Amino acid sequence: MSIDRRLGIGETVTLGSHTFGAEEIKAFARKYDPQRFHVDEEEARNSVFKALCASGWHTISMWMKYNAATFAATVERSKEFGDPVEFGPAAGLRELKWLKPVYAGDTITFTRTPQSHRALASRPGWRMLTTRNEAFNQHGEQVMSFVTMVLMKVG
Repeated sequence: MSIDRRLGIGETVTLGSHTFGAEEIKAFARKYDPQRFHVDEEEARNSVFKALCASGWHTISMWMKYNAATFAATVERSKEFGDPVEFGPAAGLRELKWLKPVYAGDTITFTRTPQSHRALASRPGWRMLTTRNEAFNQHGEQVMSFVTMVLMKVG
């Protein structure tokens, strides 16, 4: 059976949706990204954003939460096309873009689309999978995009 089918090449997976609340935004920012427009609503109104918005790091962290929650289903789906795949460690990301602010009250939907893979000569049975990852607000506007590389064992 085709490795492309087992890895879902070209198939967009909706990972889930998350509504960013004001208190959640401020709590994350106080801990990890304490810029004024993330921690204080009045300061945010006087900033370039004009309203409280989530840190980009908060947005990408929520993508990872929803992405990891799909691992078991991805492994199960791969069994339809042969032996199950196994997720390995991430090898990095590139082209990270925060395209629009994520404001308090926005509901963001996260996706992952496997694009390509290649064999790893140094690790027989393992492949480097490249995925395009995106996030869209409730208006269908893209708010974030990036590419990840992850090791996948394909037995």
